[in-house]
Amino acid sequence: MKSQQKVLRIHHKDNVLVALTDLKKGTHVSFENETYHIQNNIAAKHKFVTETITKDGSVYMYGVLVGKAKKEILKGDLISTSNLTHDTEAYGVKNGQKQDTWLAPDISRFVGRTFNGYHRTDGKVGTENNWLIIPLVFCQNRNVEVLKQALVEKLGFGKRQHLGLDVDTLIADYTSGASAETILSRNIIKEREEYTKNPLFPNVDGIKFLTHDGGCGGAASDSLTLCNLLAGYINNPNVAGATVLSLGCQHAQAHILQQVLEKMSPNHQKPVYVLEQQQSNSEKELIAEAVKKTFVGLMEANKIERKPANLSKLVIGLECGGSDGFSGISANPTLGYVSDLIVGLGGATILAEFPELNGVEQELIDRCTNPEKAEKFSNIMSTYNTKATALGAPFSMNPSPGNIKDGLITDAIKSAGAAKKGGNSPVEDVLDYTEQVVKPGLNLLCTPGNDVESTTGLAGSGSNIILFTTGLGTPTGNPITPVIKVSSNTRLYEKMNDIIDFNTGTIIEGSATIAETGEALLDYVIEVASGKQAKARSLRQDDFIPWKRGMSL
Repeated sequence: MKSQQKVLRIHHKDNVLVALTDLKKGTHVSFENETYHIQNNIAAKHKFVTETITKDGSVYMYGVLVGKAKKEILKGDLISTSNLTHDTEAYGVKNGQKQDTWLAPDISRFVGRTFNGYHRTDGKVGTENNWLIIPLVFCQNRNVEVLKQALVEKLGFGKRQHLGLDVDTLIADYTSGASAETILSRNIIKEREEYTKNPLFPNVDGIKFLTHDGGCGGAASDSLTLCNLLAGYINNPNVAGATVLSLGCQHAQAHILQQVLEKMSPNHQKPVYVLEQQQSNSEKELIAEAVKKTFVGLMEANKIERKPANLSKLVIGLECGGSDGFSGISANPTLGYVSDLIVGLGGATILAEFPELNGVEQELIDRCTNPEKAEKFSNIMSTYNTKATALGAPFSMNPSPGNIKDGLITDAIKSAGAAKKGGNSPVEDVLDYTEQVVKPGLNLLCTPGNDVESTTGLAGSGSNIILFTTGLGTPTGNPITPVIKVSSNTRLYEKMNDIIDFNTGTIIEGSATIAETGEALLDYVIEVASGKQAKARSLRQDDFIPWKRGMSL
């Protein structure tokens, strides 16, 4: 891509062009031997049509149907919510489903490379070594917070750094009678304190305290799903063991958690301590026992040291949030290239957020390696959309106001760009929520489009690294899995550098290719997998929201 290029056609079938820079009304843009008269002011990231489209006519982007014209759209006109509505093509599993031969990218630069990780007895390798403290029901959230205060105060694990704000100066101003104008003029930003490991347990990356509002009341099926999710967190290679708090009478019973964990990994050998408050003599005794067992667990976890591991041991979750009109052109294709590299090296990747695959179902179905997996994906998608529609939140409503403002006019446009995170490799497995990754290659995992619910699900299914693209900026992280933030544009990277790790805006600017950027990102992934702290981790951004099926999109 040349640096002076003003517009881009993503696929030869597309009848829209993407503005790579602001275009003024009345100007002319030449592209591929054709000149376009711009009918409106078009902000960068937005699109205009390359031909006049009649009412109910089809609009294509990324080579797929992404919308239907509400009214006539003149050649050179901006597409917007006023003239375009969501539309997609039908999909289905074909007889004799067969994946075409896939040519992996050049992996020669990464053959023989390793990362320093924590080797587990089941053969998996963690990029971190965390201890979990988990409540089986919301009734135990307070006890988890008490444990957090006790353990953080003395051990420092998970200690929340102050925000680097000098509040003492404001207090002094106020007590001396300073005006509101004086207070507002103060610069109170200070340097953040760096997180340092605890000297007692240098091989333990953190104690992670998970709280939630589930486990009882509501649908019993949600409590069962919660048990599966929590078992998946314990089973994650980034976890050394867990302290589990139970009330005793809730739907999410401890024996269910233990049975699920045993089924997931019969030989995990991780210490898991379950304490039930209704069997304890007092709350103080419960907390004291939990502290002692956690301490013993930390002693065991600290015996494991980082050692070299093949890149085939990486399981990379692929996520996007706060997407913009450049996400599907720069950041998401970069993740797709990384995904293809990892698959070529024998590792696993996970593409989630099923509402954001709406409109590209057929492409993914055609990439499934067998008809059973294709059928499973088709059924999950149709069932999910039907249920969401019945609740008044169909997939077509997925784009947020921020998405729309930055050029993602329909869910199909958003989805077609989001799917680029999955690269071009065959789909080896299709997983429903909480199912575990067991196969190398590209996996599809059913999660909602909600950023935190989705990253929560990715970690629960086995991701030991999560790559998260954003065009607008978001501080989301995960308790047990490092989340690497990837910006779609340089302006965001420079503006929110405190929360963004990696920039792909150079692709838009024409100074780097997707392949070059993807290889550089994989280099960074290897550093994080070996212990370098991603920014979400250094900020202690530990977001955890279990998905209640059908309750969110």
